[in-house]
Parts: sequence; structure tokens; C-alpha cells
Amino acid sequence: MKSFIGIDFGSDSARAILVDMHGNTLNESVFVYPRWEKRRFCDPSKNQLRQHPADYLDALQYLIENVLKGTDRSNLAGIALDATSSTVCAVDSGGVPLALHAEFQNDPDAMFFLWKDHSAVAEADEINRAAEKSGEVDFRCYSGSSYSCEWFWSKALYILRRNPAVAEKTASFVEHGDWISGLLCGNTLPETMKRSRCFAGHKAMWHADWNGVPPKEFFDSIDAKLGDIADKFPRETYTADVPAGTICPAWAERFGIPLDVVIGGALIDCHSGAVGAGIKPGELIKVVGTSGCDIVVSKNVSSAVPGICGQVDGSVLPGYTGFEAGQAAFGDIFAWFKSILEYGGNKISLAELEKCAAKTPPGAGKLLVCDHFNGRRTPYADAARCGVISGITLGTTAPEIYRALAEGAVMGAKRIVEHFQQNGIEVERIKAVGGISQKSDFIMQMFADILNMPVSVSSASQACALGAAIFAATASGAYPDVFTAMENMAGKIARTYTPNPAVQDIYEKLYKQYKTISF
Repeated sequence: MKSFIGIDFGSDSARAILVDMHGNTLNESVFVYPRWEKRRFCDPSKNQLRQHPADYLDALQYLIENVLKGTDRSNLAGIALDATSSTVCAVDSGGVPLALHAEFQNDPDAMFFLWKDHSAVAEADEINRAAEKSGEVDFRCYSGSSYSCEWFWSKALYILRRNPAVAEKTASFVEHGDWISGLLCGNTLPETMKRSRCFAGHKAMWHADWNGVPPKEFFDSIDAKLGDIADKFPRETYTADVPAGTICPAWAERFGIPLDVVIGGALIDCHSGAVGAGIKPGELIKVVGTSGCDIVVSKNVSSAVPGICGQVDGSVLPGYTGFEAGQAAFGDIFAWFKSILEYGGNKISLAELEKCAAKTPPGAGKLLVCDHFNGRRTPYADAARCGVISGITLGTTAPEIYRALAEGAVMGAKRIVEHFQQNGIEVERIKAVGGISQKSDFIMQMFADILNMPVSVSSASQACALGAAIFAATASGAYPDVFTAMENMAGKIARTYTPNPAVQDIYEKLYKQYKTISF
């Protein structure tokens, strides 16, 4: 039976699964990025969060080799991947990340800017001002009407402006996912590598209405160097069901796999997770991890939705418009609180803290939290926003703070659901994937209670990697289309949490208060 590899390049680690035609996991593996784990090349005080491309190369080598151990490698038919986004790097004319050259191996600006790197706030502001003056067409209209410092062109402009040595050697910029797919195919040339519709549409203002990314003149009005880069950006982009190519001989020989193994197109991790969960119209897939990502698909699109992270034809499923929204921090909020409690060498268990927080009734601590600890992503991106904890007294306990942090994070999710609904996008059901959905009954029940609707959890423990494997199966021709592949391979519903009527009035009052401090 044919097998497929799906690789999920996350924020802290990468995961790979080997699955069969029915989505059954045959092998899986995890790789923690060694340089990132030590936070090398990072400076949180400057919002600088960089990852060395060598971490990704090490991950790729380790994961593919490990998931193929003990299997019949001749059965492998396809490989596909997802990655966080926008995770951007400057490359030379051959598509090699500059940090892989000796002269730039320790220069953070020559590395991949992680999605949550917010060093390009000023550059995003400049792009937004240019878009406001661009005339009849606002090139941000399909990007939520605002361009984020997390995205492609903001980070490219930052590098071109702030680091002359790197800028001089930069031929183009690539997304992490596009670069890995091109690497496996043996084509990383910036002008010819296949660029993902998902990455380009949601993060680089690509749209069919203007035949690609915005015209050179728009970028020239910001910076002529940026205009030159944009002018070479490929006009065509590809949905993830379209093969990026086949495995190049060097990688095939390295892993002992057939030369006809197809490399599927790459896509953003949360979009891939939605496919791994078997997304359908009317259903919001909530990817609950270090951040929160919300994915919806629809065919009934009459206008651009403001304040979200983009709407792109085919970004999730071919033939459907994919909508993305999200929270810039979710699990990261709890990790931050843990680090505060552990300051000085104490060891804290979040699981134990959660058990204590679960015994605290909603609203009992009189605390209110705004979840913008890493800025606000949706609705209406604002990287300068900060988190708020209100109502603390000398009697406030750590479990009460933990509960309030969880309530604030989930209320941020409720605000996104409301925003979709207020703009005519159907959200009839919620399905959750990601680590928190698998591990925390406490938070998932809170989702159902605060959203006041049933929340299902997918059985796919590695939904993002499974979504990539589904596209690998589609691109390789094992299934005629991604819909048939999803039907046979996607995760099922493992559990559904239903709202508790006893807490509805309390949470409605808290939510009204939440909105007064979060907007």
C-alpha cells in the first residue's frame, strides 16, 4: 500500500508522520530545533525571534530518516509539508538562505524571521501608509485591510533598510515552506520555484485581481530596492494539491526512496491543520497552540472581510475561499506565566496549576484579562497592543490568575467568531486541533462555555502534519482530489464539549467587560 509523509514545521519543533491511504499513522517523529531551543539569535527585548536555516535542514534530515525506519521505502509515493508563516528569509540568486554562507552564519538578519518576530513594526506602518495613498485599489483589501509586521513585505523591507551587508547580497526573499519544498525538488531559484498560493495570498498581498503581488510602482513608492524584489516575484502561485515537483536525485539517494516520489505544494501550518481535521463549509477550525489560528472556507463570498488575516481563493481547499484569523498568543500566554512563577529556580507544573484553577468558579477572583500579550492579530491587527490583567489584589492567587488568563484567551477567540459572523461568514460549528485541544479538558470546556456552542476535538493528534500528508496523497495522484483524500484520511471527531448552562450568565457579563479592555 502506498504511503505518504507529512511534515509540520512548527515554532519550537518539527513533526513528521508516515501514513497509509486511510490516514493510519505508520510512524511519527519529532525534532526540537537545537539552536532555537537555546534561543540563539533571539532578543525578545527587540522583538527579534530568528531561526537558523540549519535548524530546518537538520530537522528535515532527521524526520524523514526516522519515519521511514523499518518500512518498505518503495511504497513512499509523496511528501508534503506545512510551516509557520510568515517565516521569511533573504536568499541569494540561487535561493540559498544567506545564513548558510560563512560570512553571514551568525547574522540574525540573514536568517529566517519567525512569524512572531515583531521587529518590523515601523516597516509595516510604512506599507500601510503607502497602501492608503495607492489610489483606487487598496492592495490590502483581501488582507483584512491592514498589513502586519508579521508578514512577508514588512520583514523584507526591514532587512533591506537595516542591514546593508545582507541587503547587498539579497536577490529575493522566500517563505520557509516554499524553500523546503523547492529544496526537496532541487529547484530553489527565486524566479522559478513554485510559490504557494497559501503563503503568497495571505502574507504577500498576492491576488488574481492584480495579476500577482502589487505592481512594482507601489513598492517603488516605499523603497526602490523593495520594488526590484517585488518585480521578480512570480506572477503565478499554486494551490497545495498541485505538485511542486518530484524528489531530486540527491535527496532520493540520501533516503533510499524512489525517484518518482512527488513533492506536494506547501501551505501554512494552521491551514494544513484544518485539512487534517476535515474542514467543511460552515465549520471553523480552531488551531490551539502557541498562538491561535482560525480557519473557515466558503464559496459564498460577496465582499472583502475587514480586520482578518486574509481571504484567498484556494488557500485551504481548491475552489473555496479560505479565511484566516487568529490570536498572536494563546499557549504562549501560559508559557509566559510559568516562566514568571519559575523565576529564581522554582519548578512549576502547569498541569497542577490548571487543576487548582479548575476548582475556582468563573469570575470568583474578580480578574479580567486582555489576551494581547503579543499584540492583536484579529480583529484589526495591532502589534503594539499589550496584554492586561485587571483586578489583582494582595489576596489574588496563582490559580485565579491562571484561570483568568485562560478566560481572556478564550474570550479573544469568541471575539473572532463574532467578527466572522458579523461580516456574513457562516460559523455553525467549531472543531479544535492542536496540542491544547488534546491535553486540556479545562480549556476546551471553557471554549464551549464562553462561545456557548458545542466544540469538537479532532482525533488527529498531528493534524497539521496529517493535512500535509493528505496533500501529498492528492499531489501524487493516489486520490483524484483533496476532497476524496480528506474523506478517507482526515481525523474524525474524538470528543465534543457542550456548554454548561449554569455559567452562561456569568460568562456573558465577563465577556462584555472583556470587550471594554480589549478594543
